[in-house]
Amino acid sequence: SKAEMGHTCRGTINLATANITVEDSCNFIISNGGAQTYHLKASSEVERQRWVTALELAKAKAVKMLEESDDSGDESVSQTDKTELQNTLRILSSKVEDLSTCNDLIAKHGTALQRSLSELEALRLPPESTDKIKQVNERATLFRITSNAMINACRDFMLLAQTHGKKWQKSLQQERDQRIRLEETLEQLAKQHNHLERAFRGATVLPAGTPGTGGSGKDLCCPSKGDMSDEDDDNNEFFDAPEIFPVPDMMGHKRTGSNISGTSSDISLDEQYKHQVEDTKKEKRTRIPYKPNYSLNLWSIMKNCIGKELSKIPMPVNFNEPLSMLQRLTEDLEYHELLDRAAKCENSLEQLCYVAAFTVSSYSTTVFRTSKPFNPLLGETFELDRLEESGYRSLCEQVSHHPPAAAHHADSKHGWTLRQEIKITSKFRGKYLSIMPLGTIHCVFHSSGNHYTWKKVTTTVHNIIVGKLWIDQSGEIEIVNHKTGDKCNLKFVPYSYFSRDVARKVTGEVTDPSGKVHFVLLGTWDEKMDCYKVQLGTGDNGAEARPRAHESEDSRVLLWKRNPLPKYAENMYYFSELALTLNAPESGTAPTDSRRRPDQRLMENGRWDEANAEKQRLEEKQRLSRKRREAEAARASEDG
Repeated sequence: SKAEMGHTCRGTINLATANITVEDSCNFIISNGGAQTYHLKASSEVERQRWVTALELAKAKAVKMLEESDDSGDESVSQTDKTELQNTLRILSSKVEDLSTCNDLIAKHGTALQRSLSELEALRLPPESTDKIKQVNERATLFRITSNAMINACRDFMLLAQTHGKKWQKSLQQERDQRIRLEETLEQLAKQHNHLERAFRGATVLPAGTPGTGGSGKDLCCPSKGDMSDEDDDNNEFFDAPEIFPVPDMMGHKRTGSNISGTSSDISLDEQYKHQVEDTKKEKRTRIPYKPNYSLNLWSIMKNCIGKELSKIPMPVNFNEPLSMLQRLTEDLEYHELLDRAAKCENSLEQLCYVAAFTVSSYSTTVFRTSKPFNPLLGETFELDRLEESGYRSLCEQVSHHPPAAAHHADSKHGWTLRQEIKITSKFRGKYLSIMPLGTIHCVFHSSGNHYTWKKVTTTVHNIIVGKLWIDQSGEIEIVNHKTGDKCNLKFVPYSYFSRDVARKVTGEVTDPSGKVHFVLLGTWDEKMDCYKVQLGTGDNGAEARPRAHESEDSRVLLWKRNPLPKYAENMYYFSELALTLNAPESGTAPTDSRRRPDQRLMENGRWDEANAEKQRLEEKQRLSRKRREAEAARASEDG
């Protein structure tokens, strides 16, 4: 619209007010004197000068257009702003007067200096002295001219400030109004969405008298409204989740309304941990307490977080799931049987197909998992021993806090080793959240010595503020066999409203070192992956024709298919069968194991307000510990 013409988008610099400075022969800088600065490099000094000249000309044109622009239209400006503007202009005016006084003094002393120099010239002095005196006289004259020019420029600036002050004030007011309107609109949309969500949930929740939905588990799965005293009643409404099975009191005592202290939390959790170990040793659990079902005013928390690193934003457990990032990494092994099958393959190209399917399978659990895992504390570990049941064991450790980084190692008695070092970077962009895993995944097969490496793709969470959250994976993965030179290129097709393709589509090709395609992969990252052996034909010119995917159903091999979710998974954070067992207490785990995190355990048992208090305590403790380490490092550096 025309109202938006006067405003710029984030990251731009207005040429009319830009500072253009030359750094060296090829580099120059454009800055607005504030947050935006661009360092630019040309290929040669000539090219740099052409750019600088063009930008200076454009700047002059922009300034001229600004001066000629129509500043008519009286927008209502507050009296405070007018007073502030008048005070600023008064200060500027007094400064210009000071400069004028200095100029008069310079002129007075300059005249006296020139008179003295003229008298010196009249004396009989050696020719060298006369030349020197003339040179000093010329420089004094130049100094007076420069000072006069400076004062004139200051006067021009003062005049310009008086002329355009009103226009600047109007633009500022428009910017403020627009920002306020935008915030109000977004908040209104968020509230409307919450009301619709509440109405839908209220309509679908089973009535209290329905069998299997008794009130015995109510206190465990849903916090009472009075406990959330730090939130507005207007922004929070609580609902009883439909409970299909009775939930045991896993904490060993009834919930109270008081906030939990650090000491009592650790003791009670240790005691309860010991009680649970015996039960979980016998058989793997298939249920966890249902997720409490209540709304939260998301906009009130997220509106100040746009553009920030997600790991540095203090988030309540309302946005979490009761697993840590280390446990989420371990979930990559859910379809470990793909690597077991790959270890038996004698053909390296067929083996690569199974490795590719394993790579895709690690994303299958994310399709409904819109909650974020807990950020692990520095030194936190997670060990999963499945040697008896599945033939593998896995160990993860958080090795860096900022930036967050984890190391993961898994060994299998079926003949493979998997290791990865993953650093997660994420950005909240207002409408969506981008999660970029950095680092390489290695898989080595013992019998053949084949060593594969690949990286993860970008995960995007959409509709952060308004609408239903949904997740998409996009990007490309190149899996390389470093022993044979075979490669597999996987493409995760981003979702498009206008595309006729199936959603969450993944395509891939397995090639030998010469680039010849032997297998084509086709499927989706949330359902299954098929493999087609390429039937090479002959083109008109005798050359090998490009293989056509799924030309023959006879050659199709189903590599991987997603396991169905457990019953009532929608009430248990959409956890898979493996995910449900990951936080179950086990004997023999390290004191640093994720299963022993008190805030995570409290959240799993539906005690979210206490989990929030405990999470805040742990994060503050970690911040203090980090400051101590930094201070020690600084002292050690000073000591050499």
